[in-house]
Amino acid sequence: MPSEIILIAAVTLDGFIARHSSEITKWTKDLPLFKEQTMGHPVIMGSNTFHTLSNELVGREVVIVHRNDDPREILQKVKSQKCFIAGGGKIYSRFYPFLTHLYITPHPYVFGKGVKLFSDTVSEAEVVFENLIQVNENKGIFQYQYKVKQK
Repeated sequence: MPSEIILIAAVTLDGFIARHSSEITKWTKDLPLFKEQTMGHPVIMGSNTFHTLSNELVGREVVIVHRNDDPREILQKVKSQKCFIAGGGKIYSRFYPFLTHLYITPHPYVFGKGVKLFSDTVSEAEVVFENLIQVNENKGIFQYQYKVKQK
């Protein structure tokens, strides 16, 4: 199992990752950073998220998770020491117990409704700020990186 399991997500200010489950997310401004950070690492995502990609994730092993797949079994098959969980909301919820880091990029949008970062209820966790990455300073877009404190 990887030693670093990183949730990576662009979110609106009200905590949504998409307007609906089949949205091709064109509003996000952090795709170059996503590419840089995930290059050479496995990227785990749900089948809905995979179908909303506008481009192939060249240079990365894409692991598509289906409804009945066991997150622990999937992670145990990953040979790399680092992998990324890239959505959607149900996948973030299912892999939540295994996360070691959160890379969250808030964007200046409010959707009011849509797909939440965590579609299902998750337990409380304490995180520690590690780093701030500039995405677009003029638009106030930065990626916040946190380490999940182990209990």
